[in-house]
Amino acid sequence: MTDIPMIETLSPNFDDRKLPVSMLVLHYTGMPDAASAIDWLASPESKVSAHYVVTEEGQIVRMVDEAKRAWHAGRAHWRGTDDVNSASIGIEIVNPGHEWGYRPFPEAQMGALIPLIHDIVQRYRITRGNIVGHSDVAPARKQDPGELFPWGTLARLRLALPRPTKNLMDPLWTDSAFMLALERFGYDIAEPDAAVVAFQRRFRPELIDGVIDGECRAILLALLLPKPQGDD
Repeated sequence: MTDIPMIETLSPNFDDRKLPVSMLVLHYTGMPDAASAIDWLASPESKVSAHYVVTEEGQIVRMVDEAKRAWHAGRAHWRGTDDVNSASIGIEIVNPGHEWGYRPFPEAQMGALIPLIHDIVQRYRITRGNIVGHSDVAPARKQDPGELFPWGTLARLRLALPRPTKNLMDPLWTDSAFMLALERFGYDIAEPDAAVVAFQRRFRPELIDGVIDGECRAILLALLLPKPQGDD
């Protein structure tokens, strides 16, 4: 258990893990404010929860013991794992989201989130490729934490994969070959268009159009190499 300062608002929405922790999934709350999000996650009627919530002011709220399986990912898949809840720690980051006025994540919030991520990653030896967004593990359903989330900041701290930027080369894959490569990287490609959008939201957020172009192919090829090269 972490020694990072936090308060507790415990949720009844959890059960036993069936897998060891190997992933960290980041979400945004997607509700008008922190209080309503925390109340919802703590309500037995919601059937959802997370291990931690990080407010915009930088307060960390612990809601489910890490030893338990919080209900944050829903139907999800990543790198061969379908029971993502069992294999992951879930962190909800307070942000209204796309429905309620999506906005950048404040410095105070990131200042609390980064040490929490670092602590979790170190204790469970979670690899950078398994630090993911909700949209990565559930591309057909979710878009959080979204295109404004500063993945590059985490990458510079080796707390996420970097966006490849160096020596990019378009492999000229067909769209079908791109989808096979995307599946190999970790995504669920059951709904191909959604999977492409989720990939872009994470690794090319300035242009999320669902079109498989040369830049997308080059980025994905670089990510599949043993050591992705990026400015981050």
